[in-house]
Amino acid sequence: MRKRIYWLLPDLGSARRTMDELLLARIAEHHVHFVARDGAPMEGLHAANVLQTSDLVEAAQSGALIGSGLGAAGGVAAAFAFDPASPAALVIGVAAVGAMLGTWSSSMIGSSTPSRRLKRFEEAIAEGQYLLIVDVPRTRIGEIERLLERTHPEAHFEGVEPNVPAFP
Repeated sequence: MRKRIYWLLPDLGSARRTMDELLLARIAEHHVHFVARDGAPMEGLHAANVLQTSDLVEAAQSGALIGSGLGAAGGVAAAFAFDPASPAALVIGVAAVGAMLGTWSSSMIGSSTPSRRLKRFEEAIAEGQYLLIVDVPRTRIGEIERLLERTHPEAHFEGVEPNVPAFP
């Protein structure tokens, strides 16, 4: 299980040094993400993608839940209306279709919605700072925090996310 740590770094040089130190500390590159304002240089950094910068994952999960619930309700109504040979199979099938449609439609909306988790960093990012998002094993949180505090006094620790999505 991993926890997500947030740090604000003042400039590109600090962000690059931090990236190198995390790699040397054996944090895999795909667990290190940077967010910067549009047009900011990102050479040498692993930029965050839509999975980290949008509400896609949360929206897909909500869509699956709501879609399957509505699909199950529709399946029950259809079972009463048509009197099928296997009403349970009808309910389960319609619930599965509802879950798929709910996941798909909600993920389309969520991919275009900025992440609520990153909302508090918008002003700092707009001012030119770089946001570091790093997912570390629970057992290494203290070690990584101490490393960054020691090597980057210019950086600001911004907290630990209590619930990191299993994907990404």
